[in-house]
Amino acid sequence: MAIKFGTTTIAALLLAASSLSAAGETVYNRGNSADPETLDQHKTSTTYEAHILRDLYEGLVAYSAAGKIIPGAAISWDVSADGLVYTFKMREDAKWSNGDPVVAGDFVFSLRRIMDPATGAKYANVLYPINNAEAVNGGKLAVEELGVKALDDKNLQITLHAPTPYFIELLAHQSALPVSPKTVKQFGSEFVRPENIVTNGAFTLQSFVPNDAITAVKNPFFHDAQNVKIDKVKYYPTEDRGAAMRRFEAGELDTNNDVPLEQVDYLRETFKDQFHVAPYLGTYYYAINTKNEKLADRDVRRALSMVIDRDYLSEEIWGGTMLPAVSYVPPGINNYYNPPKTSWADMDILDREDEAREILAAKGYSEDNPLDVEIRYNTSENHKNTAVAIADMWRSIGVNATLLNTDAKTHYAHLRDGGNFDVARAGWVGDYSDPQNFLFLNESDNLGFNYARFNNKTYDELMKKAAVTVDLKERSKLLEQAEEIFLTEVPNISLLYYSSKNLVADRVSGFEDNVLDVHPSRFISVGN
Repeated sequence: MAIKFGTTTIAALLLAASSLSAAGETVYNRGNSADPETLDQHKTSTTYEAHILRDLYEGLVAYSAAGKIIPGAAISWDVSADGLVYTFKMREDAKWSNGDPVVAGDFVFSLRRIMDPATGAKYANVLYPINNAEAVNGGKLAVEELGVKALDDKNLQITLHAPTPYFIELLAHQSALPVSPKTVKQFGSEFVRPENIVTNGAFTLQSFVPNDAITAVKNPFFHDAQNVKIDKVKYYPTEDRGAAMRRFEAGELDTNNDVPLEQVDYLRETFKDQFHVAPYLGTYYYAINTKNEKLADRDVRRALSMVIDRDYLSEEIWGGTMLPAVSYVPPGINNYYNPPKTSWADMDILDREDEAREILAAKGYSEDNPLDVEIRYNTSENHKNTAVAIADMWRSIGVNATLLNTDAKTHYAHLRDGGNFDVARAGWVGDYSDPQNFLFLNESDNLGFNYARFNNKTYDELMKKAAVTVDLKERSKLLEQAEEIFLTEVPNISLLYYSSKNLVADRVSGFEDNVLDVHPSRFISVGN
């Protein structure tokens, strides 16, 4: 059946990319953690959604195979002397998958859409550096007041409310990916369906079968299509890491972005250099519901954090592929000069256990009268093993922990939508290398990601002041003070700093380890 977008029929072009003979077609079978909750780039929030969306769409800038910023739909840009006005020159050969040109107005429409409160975008605040963005997103100004405008079809201007040293990096994030205005206007929220979708990236969506696979085919209109070696990408939800490993071993998956850590010795011995472990800008943590009466006391939260043996988690549960975390912002991040760490970081674990036990005893809790908590986590043997270990550590200080797991989509929807919980597993991977990208999660008005419901006026004020501070060292001091408050209040328990853990078959080329763990399929090739 021919698929029509407006008046342009592209079925024949897509057929050429998706129905080659089995012998001539190059398929990239990509393990991708979980099914996406949505493929609407303005409503997503997870890395496994981002992997797909960055293949389907191209922002003003994009990521290289090495995770570096490269020109995307914009071929170049200029910045005014005061750092406030960015002018982007659009590619002459940038096109949508229906053959329409990608123009500056498409990005005006898209940026206005994510800031429109009616969209309900959880990630809108990533783009708050744009002038008037916060006010527009809060319903205080019309979307037309957003600091973006098309000077003409080939020139886009974005004005910021304050100089933002990492702004270009923000534009590679999934929240800044464009939508096709014509398609959104025609189909509304149904624009993401395979029969409706129009994309401007290296691939376009062919099918989405929940719990099976998402299939994307090469976009013949992509400006660099001649250098895209893959005809089809199949993204498989691989929540069961053990099953994914077996599929990789059988040759059914070319790559997978996580592994069963209880088998890390087997992985290293069997797969050798096909098992990639690399530094990754992220923190694995437990969010504590600060609005829950029994967990509202910061001393109780501190005791829960102190007693956790992070060295044990790192070595015994995660096989040395994660590092113990003593701060919320991971080490090695840019623009952070004297990062703080938790006050008990240098204490022996036995001394920490004694102090934690004393704290809870003073609150009336003991092994005979335990504090009852429930740990929620998204389905994964690694997350389960972590939760079991922590529950055992808590038991020694008079905490009775039960476990509840759900699939990733349900888990994160529950947290984002304000569902009730005691303790919940979460993680954050940097979208750009700056401490603000971690600390902004805990601002009181960040309803989509502030799972702990943390509300601290001083913290919020420091974050707002940092947002308009140009001097990077002065800005760092403000962000350091904010993290000190956070570490004292303990709304989240930082557990581990991430490493990326990928299985990459020898037949795969173009896969480069990087701190963002970004691997665009357009740079991948798969041999026999």
